[in-house]
Amino acid sequence: MGNFELAQVNISRMKAPLDDESFRDFVDALEPVNAIADRAPGFVWRLQTEDGDATSVRAFEWDVRGTSGILVNMSVWTSVEALADFVFSGEHLAVLKRRREWFHRVQDVMTALWWVPAGYRPTTADAEAKIKHLRVHGPTPEAFTLKQHFSPTAGAREGDPGWLCPA
Repeated sequence: MGNFELAQVNISRMKAPLDDESFRDFVDALEPVNAIADRAPGFVWRLQTEDGDATSVRAFEWDVRGTSGILVNMSVWTSVEALADFVFSGEHLAVLKRRREWFHRVQDVMTALWWVPAGYRPTTADAEAKIKHLRVHGPTPEAFTLKQHFSPTAGAREGDPGWLCPA
């Protein structure tokens, strides 16, 4: 992809505050899963505070909808394939399969992917705009999904059928 990198954001509506006992397994998995992501082939960057994660980042407040808050995960990868390889493997997949324990099931789009110039680090404002765009317009070159994604210079491509969330 050379001049472009893949940004991704996924948000989740929490069923309880992070310090609630019901979130213990999720919180305990954050550091090891983030460390695996940091070493994953194709990983470039992830949103984090000085604590090493993004749990204290406040964004998407307009989407809270009576929940205990929104968790934001945002990262940059070299390719759609590199992101999918991480998302659907190992310890990340184990946590992903348990997400209904911690996060509300929703019909809204909660994940968006988009291309950024190499070296650009997206902001939460960028991410909010991409989620909103995807909710209104569906997958387009401006914001898309793993299931239907776009290359930075060509048309739509279907994702690998194995990239559909198994949980």
